Amino acid sequence: MEDDTRIIQELSQGDLRRWFAVQVKSHSEKLVATVLQHKGVEEFFPSYRSRRRWSDRSKTVEMPLFPGYVFCRLDPQYRLPVLITPGVVQFVDIGRFPVPIDDAEIGSIQSAVRSGVQAEPWPFLDVGQRVRVEDGPLTGLEGILVEVRKRHRLVLSVTLLRRSVAVEVEHEWVRPLHLVQGNGSIRREPLITEGSVVFR
Repeated sequence: MEDDTRIIQELSQGDLRRWFAVQVKSHSEKLVATVLQHKGVEEFFPSYRSRRRWSDRSKTVEMPLFPGYVFCRLDPQYRLPVLITPGVVQFVDIGRFPVPIDDAEIGSIQSAVRSGVQAEPWPFLDVGQRVRVEDGPLTGLEGILVEVRKRHRLVLSVTLLRRSVAVEVEHEWVRPLHLVQGNGSIRREPLITEGSVVFR
Protein backbone atom coordinates (compact mmCIF):
# COMPACT_ATOMS: atom_id res chain seq x y z
CA MET A 1 0.00 0.00 0.00
CA GLU A 2 2.93 2.35 0.72
CA ASP A 3 4.26 1.74 -2.80
CA ASP A 4 0.83 2.62 -4.24
CA THR A 5 0.81 5.88 -2.29
CA ARG A 6 4.35 6.76 -3.38
CA ILE A 7 3.55 6.17 -7.07
CA ILE A 8 0.43 8.31 -6.92
CA GLN A 9 2.17 11.13 -5.04
CA GLU A 10 4.97 11.17 -7.62
CA LEU A 11 2.39 11.42 -10.39
CA SER A 12 0.70 14.36 -8.74
CA GLN A 13 3.77 16.45 -9.61
CA GLY A 14 2.98 16.10 -13.34
CA ASP A 15 0.04 17.47 -15.26
CA LEU A 16 -1.13 14.31 -17.02
CA ARG A 17 -3.84 13.66 -14.44
CA ARG A 18 -7.43 13.61 -15.66
CA TRP A 19 -10.77 12.70 -14.09
CA PHE A 20 -12.02 9.16 -14.73
CA ALA A 21 -15.10 7.21 -13.69
CA VAL A 22 -14.43 3.99 -11.81
CA GLN A 23 -17.19 1.39 -11.75
CA VAL A 24 -17.55 -0.22 -8.33
CA LYS A 25 -19.60 -3.01 -6.79
CA SER A 26 -23.08 -2.13 -5.59
CA HIS A 27 -23.12 -0.27 -2.25
CA SER A 28 -19.29 -0.03 -2.25
CA GLU A 29 -18.95 3.59 -3.36
CA LYS A 30 -18.08 5.12 0.01
CA LEU A 31 -15.74 2.28 1.02
CA VAL A 32 -13.84 2.46 -2.28
CA ALA A 33 -13.56 6.25 -2.02
CA THR A 34 -12.17 5.95 1.52
CA VAL A 35 -9.56 3.36 0.50
CA LEU A 36 -8.52 5.42 -2.53
CA GLN A 37 -8.13 8.46 -0.31
CA HIS A 38 -5.83 6.47 2.02
CA LYS A 39 -3.79 5.43 -1.03
CA GLY A 40 -3.28 9.09 -1.90
CA VAL A 41 -5.59 9.09 -4.92
CA GLU A 42 -7.58 12.26 -5.57
CA GLU A 43 -11.10 10.87 -5.42
CA PHE A 44 -14.59 12.31 -5.59
CA PHE A 45 -17.61 10.53 -4.14
CA PRO A 46 -20.62 12.84 -4.60
CA SER A 47 -23.49 12.00 -2.28
CA TYR A 48 -26.76 13.36 -0.98
CA ARG A 49 -28.96 12.89 2.08
CA SER A 50 -32.17 10.94 1.62
CA ARG A 51 -34.91 10.07 4.10
CA ARG A 52 -35.67 6.33 4.02
CA ARG A 53 -38.70 4.71 5.61
CA TRP A 54 -38.96 1.22 7.02
CA SER A 55 -42.02 -0.38 8.58
CA ASP A 56 -40.95 0.57 12.11
CA ARG A 57 -38.81 3.69 11.58
CA SER A 58 -37.40 6.29 9.23
CA LYS A 59 -33.83 7.51 8.93
CA THR A 60 -31.76 9.98 6.92
CA VAL A 61 -29.01 8.16 5.06
CA GLU A 62 -26.15 9.15 2.77
CA MET A 63 -26.70 7.96 -0.81
CA PRO A 64 -24.46 8.16 -3.90
CA LEU A 65 -25.44 10.71 -6.54
CA PHE A 66 -23.93 8.35 -9.13
CA PRO A 67 -24.74 4.82 -7.89
CA GLY A 68 -22.06 2.31 -8.90
CA TYR A 69 -19.36 4.91 -9.62
CA VAL A 70 -16.56 6.81 -7.91
CA PHE A 71 -14.47 9.43 -9.70
CA CYS A 72 -10.71 9.71 -9.45
CA ARG A 73 -8.07 12.00 -10.92
CA LEU A 74 -4.79 10.47 -12.02
CA ASP A 75 -2.47 9.64 -14.90
CA PRO A 76 -4.16 6.63 -16.56
CA GLN A 77 -0.81 4.88 -17.08
CA TYR A 78 -0.64 4.38 -13.32
CA ARG A 79 -4.14 3.11 -12.65
CA LEU A 80 -3.17 -0.29 -11.19
CA PRO A 81 -3.38 0.87 -7.52
CA VAL A 82 -7.01 1.82 -8.22
CA LEU A 83 -7.84 -1.38 -10.11
CA ILE A 84 -6.63 -3.62 -7.27
CA THR A 85 -8.69 -1.74 -4.67
CA PRO A 86 -11.36 -4.00 -3.12
CA GLY A 87 -14.77 -3.21 -4.58
CA VAL A 88 -13.45 -1.75 -7.86
CA VAL A 89 -14.79 -3.43 -11.01
CA GLN A 90 -13.13 -1.41 -13.78
CA PHE A 91 -12.50 2.01 -15.23
CA VAL A 92 -15.14 3.22 -17.68
CA ASP A 93 -13.28 2.67 -20.92
CA ILE A 94 -13.39 2.28 -24.67
CA GLY A 95 -11.18 -0.44 -26.10
CA ARG A 96 -9.68 -1.23 -22.69
CA PHE A 97 -8.33 2.30 -22.21
CA PRO A 98 -10.00 4.64 -19.68
CA VAL A 99 -11.92 7.58 -21.15
CA PRO A 100 -11.40 10.90 -19.33
CA ILE A 101 -14.32 13.02 -18.16
CA ASP A 102 -14.47 16.72 -18.98
CA ASP A 103 -12.98 18.69 -16.06
CA ALA A 104 -15.82 21.21 -16.33
CA GLU A 105 -18.46 18.50 -15.77
CA ILE A 106 -16.74 17.25 -12.61
CA GLY A 107 -16.12 20.83 -11.47
CA SER A 108 -19.80 21.69 -11.81
CA ILE A 109 -20.86 18.71 -9.72
CA GLN A 110 -18.20 19.44 -7.09
CA SER A 111 -19.45 23.04 -6.84
CA ALA A 112 -23.04 21.86 -6.50
CA VAL A 113 -22.14 19.40 -3.72
CA ARG A 114 -20.03 21.99 -1.85
CA SER A 115 -22.83 24.57 -2.05
CA GLY A 116 -25.05 22.53 0.26
CA VAL A 117 -28.03 23.00 -2.08
CA GLN A 118 -30.40 20.02 -2.20
CA ALA A 119 -29.29 17.57 -4.93
CA GLU A 120 -30.56 14.23 -6.21
CA PRO A 121 -29.90 11.80 -9.09
CA TRP A 122 -31.77 12.73 -12.27
CA PRO A 123 -32.42 11.08 -15.66
CA PHE A 124 -29.80 12.08 -18.23
CA LEU A 125 -30.78 15.08 -20.36
CA ASP A 126 -29.02 16.15 -23.53
CA VAL A 127 -31.71 18.50 -24.81
CA GLY A 128 -33.50 21.34 -23.09
CA GLN A 129 -33.05 24.96 -22.17
CA ARG A 130 -29.44 25.66 -21.20
CA VAL A 131 -29.04 28.30 -18.54
CA ARG A 132 -26.29 29.91 -16.47
CA VAL A 133 -26.69 30.58 -12.75
CA GLU A 134 -25.98 34.26 -12.10
CA ASP A 135 -26.89 34.51 -8.43
CA GLY A 136 -26.87 32.37 -5.30
CA PRO A 137 -24.41 29.68 -4.14
CA LEU A 138 -24.21 28.05 -7.60
CA THR A 139 -23.14 31.22 -9.46
CA GLY A 140 -21.28 30.41 -12.67
CA LEU A 141 -22.63 26.90 -13.21
CA GLU A 142 -24.34 26.01 -16.48
CA GLY A 143 -26.88 23.27 -17.05
CA ILE A 144 -30.39 22.47 -18.22
CA LEU A 145 -33.35 24.02 -16.41
CA VAL A 146 -36.35 21.85 -15.55
CA GLU A 147 -39.45 22.48 -13.47
CA VAL A 148 -40.98 19.78 -11.29
CA ARG A 149 -43.87 20.35 -8.90
CA LYS A 150 -43.42 24.13 -9.23
CA ARG A 151 -39.77 23.90 -8.17
CA HIS A 152 -36.87 24.67 -10.49
CA ARG A 153 -33.89 22.37 -10.84
CA LEU A 154 -30.59 22.76 -12.63
CA VAL A 155 -29.55 19.48 -14.25
CA LEU A 156 -25.79 18.81 -14.38
CA SER A 157 -24.55 15.82 -16.39
CA VAL A 158 -21.60 13.49 -16.80
CA THR A 159 -21.93 12.80 -20.51
CA LEU A 160 -19.66 9.73 -20.51
CA LEU A 161 -21.92 7.95 -18.00
CA ARG A 162 -25.14 9.40 -19.46
CA ARG A 163 -26.19 10.24 -15.91
CA SER A 164 -27.25 13.49 -14.33
CA VAL A 165 -27.77 15.25 -11.03
CA ALA A 166 -30.42 17.88 -10.31
CA VAL A 167 -29.95 20.70 -7.80
CA GLU A 168 -32.68 23.04 -6.63
CA VAL A 169 -32.36 26.64 -7.76
CA GLU A 170 -34.46 29.74 -7.40
CA HIS A 171 -36.05 30.90 -10.66
CA GLU A 172 -34.49 34.35 -10.20
CA TRP A 173 -30.94 32.89 -10.07
CA VAL A 174 -30.82 31.72 -13.69
CA ARG A 175 -30.59 33.34 -17.11
CA PRO A 176 -30.81 31.56 -20.45
CA LEU A 177 -27.56 31.22 -22.35
CA HIS A 178 -27.56 33.61 -25.29
CA LEU A 179 -26.91 32.30 -28.75
CA VAL A 180 -24.55 34.22 -30.99
CA GLN A 181 -25.99 34.27 -34.50
CA GLY A 182 -24.00 34.10 -37.75
CA ASN A 183 -23.92 37.90 -38.14
CA GLY A 184 -22.39 38.31 -34.68
CA SER A 185 -25.54 39.67 -33.05
CA ILE A 186 -26.87 38.13 -29.85
CA ARG A 187 -30.33 36.60 -29.91
CA ARG A 188 -32.18 36.54 -26.62
CA GLU A 189 -33.52 33.16 -25.62
CA PRO A 190 -36.81 33.03 -23.75
CA LEU A 191 -36.78 31.62 -20.25
CA ILE A 192 -39.54 29.03 -20.42
CA THR A 193 -41.50 28.08 -17.35
CA GLU A 194 -44.73 26.19 -17.02
CA GLY A 195 -47.50 28.27 -18.54
CA SER A 196 -45.38 31.31 -19.37
CA VAL A 197 -42.50 32.57 -21.48
CA VAL A 198 -40.27 35.36 -20.20
CA PHE A 199 -37.44 37.04 -22.13
CA ARG A 200 -34.35 37.87 -20.08
